[in-house]
Amino acid sequence: MTNTKGYRRGTRHMFSRQFRKRGTIKLSTYLTVFKRGDIVDIKGHGAVQKGMPHKSYHGKTGRVYNVTQHAVGVIVNKRVKGRIIAKRINLRVEHVKHSNCRLDFLKRVKSNELIMKEAREKGIKANCKRQPMKPREAHFVRTKYIKPEMITQIPYEFIA
Repeated sequence: MTNTKGYRRGTRHMFSRQFRKRGTIKLSTYLTVFKRGDIVDIKGHGAVQKGMPHKSYHGKTGRVYNVTQHAVGVIVNKRVKGRIIAKRINLRVEHVKHSNCRLDFLKRVKSNELIMKEAREKGIKANCKRQPMKPREAHFVRTKYIKPEMITQIPYEFIA
């Protein structure tokens, strides 16, 4: 068989519904509010063919630039040969969800603001930079119940 050239070629598992997630679509999918500037993840929903993204955009993250009644416009970076192009695509809300990529950053911003506020009240300089995890402190390993095991190499035996 030759290679097929269809629009949805190679999407058998990509656009299929997850295990125990078949059936009617949750109402929260339609009640989610999208605003301009939101960062969203694109994931094609197999049950809704209208407004579905092309397979090349599946799994990509973009920024909302337009909102309509049933769809959102998203700016996504797409690699074409040697360059990256910002593409504008229109997708129905079933195929997009809010991205979690900025949650850690926004949580860190809030905690840093609290630290800075406390430091200003006390009149000291606060350090808000992320620090790498330090090595564990020295401790004794107890061998009362677990005896140390001696490990040696096995001698090589030539079997003819």
